[in-house]
Amino acid sequence: MGKEEKNPERTGVELLTTLVAEDLQAVNKLIVKHMDSPVALIPQLAGHIVAAGGKRLRPMLTLASAGLCGYRGERHLGLAACVEFIHTATLLHDDVVDASDLRRGLATANAVWGNKPSVLVGDFLFSRAFQLMVADGSLDVLRILSNASAVIAEGEVLQLMTANDTSSDENAYMEVVEAKTAALFAAACRIGAVVAERPEAEELALERFGRDLGIAFQLVDDVLDYSALQADLGKSVGDDFRDGKITLPVVLAFQRANEAEKVFWRRCLEDQDHQEGDLEKAIGLMQRHGTLTDSMAKARDYASSARQALEGFAESPAKAALRDIADFCVERAY
Repeated sequence: MGKEEKNPERTGVELLTTLVAEDLQAVNKLIVKHMDSPVALIPQLAGHIVAAGGKRLRPMLTLASAGLCGYRGERHLGLAACVEFIHTATLLHDDVVDASDLRRGLATANAVWGNKPSVLVGDFLFSRAFQLMVADGSLDVLRILSNASAVIAEGEVLQLMTANDTSSDENAYMEVVEAKTAALFAAACRIGAVVAERPEAEELALERFGRDLGIAFQLVDDVLDYSALQADLGKSVGDDFRDGKITLPVVLAFQRANEAEKVFWRRCLEDQDHQEGDLEKAIGLMQRHGTLTDSMAKARDYASSARQALEGFAESPAKAALRDIADFCVERAY
C-alpha cells in the first residue's frame, strides 16, 4: 500500500482512533465485561475511572502494532484490554499515593470512595489483567506483560524514593520515566508483533518505538505541569511542584541555580513550605534557565527516535498513524 497522505484534520490520536475504531469498540466491550463482579463496588469504582479515562492510547498502540504486522486474528483484542487494565490499576494506586483529588477534571476514585477501596479495586484490575494474559495462552505475552507490570511497580517505588530530593539527577529521573511510563508503552507495542508471529527484530523495533514514545510522552507531561495548557487537560498547573516531584525541568533548574535559587527549591520541594507566588517564581526560574525548552528538546529527540524505529516496516495506514502519534505527543505542548 502506498504512503498515506497526511490530512491535518485527521492527525494525532484522531488518526489512530479512526484506524482502530472497530477493534477499539470490541476492546471496550471486553473491558466492561471483565470489570463485572458480584461485588457491586468493584464495577462501580472501576467503571468510574475507566469512564473518566483518557483516549485509550496504550491499548490502541497494541491494536495498531498488530495491524502494522499484518495480524488478522482476535488475540490482540483481549491483550489490548489487558494493557488498559494494567494502566487503570496503576492510575488507581497512583492517585492514592499522590493523594490526588482530580484526574482529567473529574474526582478521583479515592476522593469519592476512599483509599482502601481504590487500592483493592486496583488489585482486582491487575488480577483481571493476568487472567486475560493466561487466557491468551502465550508464554511470550505473559513474560512481556508481567515483566512490564513488575517494572512499573519498581518505577513507582523509585519515584517515591526520589520525591522531594533536590539532589536527584537526570539519570535518576530517566530511570523513573523508563520504568513508570515507558515500560507499558513498550510492552503494549511489542505484543502486537508477538501475536502476529513476526521475527524478533520486529518485536524489538516495536518495543523501541513504544519505549521512546512513552519517554517523550512523559517528558511533555512534566513540562505541561508548568504550563497554562494544563487547564485544557483537566489538571491544575503546578500539581507536580506542590507534590515535590523531581521532574526534568526541576532537575535542570536546580543544577543551573545560584545559591539563593537553590534555597528556594529546597524550601518548596524538600520542606514543602509553599508561599503565595512560589509557583510563578518557579516557572520564571525555569524560563530564565531554559529548562522547559531543553526538556521539550529532549522529548522531541525521543519522538524522533520512535519514528525511526518504524523505518523497517512497510508503508501502511498503521505505520502512518503510529508515526503521527510520535509527532502528536510533542505537538500537544503548543
